[in-house]
Parts: sequence; structure tokens; C-alpha cells
Amino acid sequence: MSQYQAAPPPSAASYPGKTLGIVGLILAIIPCTWWAGLIVSIIAFVQSRNAGVKNTPAFVGIIVAAVYLVLAVVGYATGLTAQYMPR
Repeated sequence: MSQYQAAPPPSAASYPGKTLGIVGLILAIIPCTWWAGLIVSIIAFVQSRNAGVKNTPAFVGIIVAAVYLVLAVVGYATGLTAQYMPR
């Protein structure tokens, strides 16, 4: 009989904040939940940065949510969203 080595233990996660970054990106893409996507993406980005790992989905989620934020502010400031506001 030949000797087999034991399998290495599974790693905890590939890097911290990966799943949270993906969730943040998905929330940022959805127009009604962009604000939640911004918050979740920032949390994931900070977790990954503290671990010294790059988190592209979280960064993209921050960018997408920031674009929605700018569009919302411009729309509100110019009155474009007034037709959707209750009177």
C-alpha cells in the first residue's frame, strides 16, 4: 500500500470582503437600492483594503452608486424629479 498525504485544510475565504463587494455591486446597479449598495460597497472595500487585497467589485459598486447619487442630486436640484414627488 502506498502512503497518501492528508488533504490541506480548506481556506477560510479567498479574501475578506469579496462576497460583500459582489452584494454591494448588485445593490448599486439596482436603481432603488443604490444607496444601500454604496454603503455595502464601502464596507467591503475597507475590509479588503485593511487585509491588503484588491476588491474590484466593491470599487465598481462605489463608482456606480456615486453616479446614481450625482444624478439624483442634479435631478433634484434642477427640478427634474419634481414630477415624481408627492404634492
